[in-house]
Amino acid sequence: MKYVRTVWLHLSKDLRLEWRSRDAIIAMLSFTLLIAVVFALAFDPTGQPTTARAVSGGLLWMGLLFAATTALNGSWDRERRNQVLDAQRMTPAAPSALFLGKAIANFLFVAAVEVILGPVFFLFFNLHVLGDAKWLAAILPLGTWALVVNGTFLAVLSLRTRNRAMMLPMVLFPVAIPALLAMVQATTAVLTGEFEPQLWIRVLFGYDVIFTTISILLFEAVLNAE
Repeated sequence: MKYVRTVWLHLSKDLRLEWRSRDAIIAMLSFTLLIAVVFALAFDPTGQPTTARAVSGGLLWMGLLFAATTALNGSWDRERRNQVLDAQRMTPAAPSALFLGKAIANFLFVAAVEVILGPVFFLFFNLHVLGDAKWLAAILPLGTWALVVNGTFLAVLSLRTRNRAMMLPMVLFPVAIPALLAMVQATTAVLTGEFEPQLWIRVLFGYDVIFTTISILLFEAVLNAE
């Protein structure tokens, strides 16, 4: 119970700070809306509904990936400026509780952007779901967590580098390729109805389990590294 309480304390702190500033959500939302507008202007979705349905899943996840990266780059700035990481090293609380609190907060921020961005994509690309829409309830959270858990962990690694803004994308994008493939394929399967998404959902679930476990186990070593 102490572990859960510690996670909640870190989570609630990040939620309160973001509610006051709204920096991460506004940055992500602006970025993804810009991507949606640019790609909607690049081709006519009303004249090519089949093409729009086939590519919109990839465009959605690509926009979320870049937007989440901009937010994750700054997710540890408050801790770095206010010596929270140094204080965490001296507390008896499990370091992984700090990581989970931060990761869950980032997940909620990205999910909030998805709630706004999803209808916008359906409107801009004139989409109609031809498959079973219920699978989106599994694909969206699993895909979002795959991006967030790795991004939150790798953002800590990049804190000690000079150019953090470039380091995180360079490390995160290659690691996220299997998850991105599963997200795009599963989303495309639902939108087009041409094949079943269950296989890709299982791949995405396995990816989440593996990398969440690795991040939790290694976070203490990363936190205490000099």
